[in-house]
Amino acid sequence: MTTQETSAAPLGLRERKKQKTRDRIRREAYRLFAEHGYEATTVDQIAEAAEISPSTFFRYFPTKEDVVIQDEYDPALAEALRARPADEPIVDAILQALKGPLGQMLDQDREELLLRTRITFTDPAIRARSVGEQERSEKEIAAIIAERTGRDASDLDVKCAAAAIIAVFTTLVRHWVEGGGTEDLAELYERHLPLLSHGLEF
Repeated sequence: MTTQETSAAPLGLRERKKQKTRDRIRREAYRLFAEHGYEATTVDQIAEAAEISPSTFFRYFPTKEDVVIQDEYDPALAEALRARPADEPIVDAILQALKGPLGQMLDQDREELLLRTRITFTDPAIRARSVGEQERSEKEIAAIIAERTGRDASDLDVKCAAAAIIAVFTTLVRHWVEGGGTEDLAELYERHLPLLSHGLEF
């Protein structure tokens, strides 16, 4: 997943307008994806629905794929983790973060998250891009673990921990989507993430 810039400082008027435009583009894109399918939906159709020009679309999203790839979840998680006590185990910190604004965001975006994840798992081009995004997410988590522990982000233990966390995230979301999103995603995280801190008992 690609991240967008976030900041603890309030956004200025220009930034708020840009964010509203980005949100409108994404909202209209997903409406069209749901109605016509991802492949059948063109950038021109998305731009027309969002009442912008195609050139404006490309200022916000370099490609149609980026509408699916880009999101705000990674920076929201990073911000939430950096607000948690440094001596709190990383899995506990993640679970606490999911009980705050991040969890609310996931709940509010339920339908969009279902659709975009289905597209990610089924569209070949986006699947290929998602591999790189997963690696980027692992590096972000590793950097946060390093900050919290005083260890280096290149430490193999830190890298393995980050990779395991992202792997569990991916597996749980895939399971959730395959079940039609009927289960509570936050409860899935709360139930299965502790496997990492308790150790595998198989």
